[in-house]
Amino acid sequence: MALGATATTFVLRTSGANHVLVFVVSAVALACLAALVGEGTDQLGRRFGPGATGVLQSALGNLPELFISIFSLQAGLVTVVQTALIGSILANTLLVLGLAFLLGGWRNGVQSFHAPAVRTIAVLLLLAVSVLAIPSLATAPGAPDAGHAQDLSVFVSIVMIVVFVASIPSSISGGRGASALESPVHEAWPLRLAIGVLAAAGLGAALVSDWFVEALKPSMASLGLSEAFVGLVIVAIAGNAVENVVGIQMAMRNKADLAISLILNSSLQVALALTPALVLLSLVIGGGVLTLVLTPLLAATLVLCAVLAAVIVFDGESTWLEGLALLGLYAVIAASVWYGPPIHP
Repeated sequence: MALGATATTFVLRTSGANHVLVFVVSAVALACLAALVGEGTDQLGRRFGPGATGVLQSALGNLPELFISIFSLQAGLVTVVQTALIGSILANTLLVLGLAFLLGGWRNGVQSFHAPAVRTIAVLLLLAVSVLAIPSLATAPGAPDAGHAQDLSVFVSIVMIVVFVASIPSSISGGRGASALESPVHEAWPLRLAIGVLAAAGLGAALVSDWFVEALKPSMASLGLSEAFVGLVIVAIAGNAVENVVGIQMAMRNKADLAISLILNSSLQVALALTPALVLLSLVIGGGVLTLVLTPLLAATLVLCAVLAAVIVFDGESTWLEGLALLGLYAVIAASVWYGPPIHP
């Protein structure tokens, strides 16, 4: 399916098809390629244990979003990249967690999970987004670091990557989390096949991401959508589609521990690793330079959603009504950027 969607995107692009059609089909292709990366990672991880699988998920699970962000930065779409990164955290923490609570609660009633393990992830997420919000406050007019947005962003990014790297040995040694996803018992792929699938899917994700970004600007211009809405909602959801579906499926199967840890870990990885890495990459790849200085709206919603996530998982139980409340908050945040200035072709 991934090969078919990628080939279809290539044919549409080379034949001069409508930009909106290319944009939609390339988004489907990215989701299929992300699924292939996830399967290859899972197969490879069976040889090295759940801890190493978690590290592989961190490194490879966000490949489509990484490539989309790199090509968008080179195209000068800094606002799209910045809002997409924030949108990924918001979408996972509010939209996907809300759907998991809602659908899991409807099917299974009140769901229980191991609160201490989930609270640890939620607290780390809260700490990470708090660090992300500090540059916005420190560089505001009259603040101590006003006029030094790039310098402070680089320093904060280095600190966050050091923390992320320091957490890898602990992750490899094991522990509960999204890496503990259960898989059907059957023979793992040969090592060469798993590596080959990952390499091919990674290359495909790079190509399709380039086509996706190429079609993004004219598509959104023709639809009259703002850069903030495109990044915060559309690109953010497209870049995390597979992880989103898996988390919701786990909740519906009454595997609340796995569902919640997978969803919150995805947000944590974006905040602690992907975002600072892109800030540093933007300095050398050309195009727009990404900083951690956010608009007051984005900074406030980012911290608010992390606080809410920590509070809502504190009791170790989830209900459908809590899920509906999370979805309502996400809808309000999405509406808050709907009326921004549209993208110009």
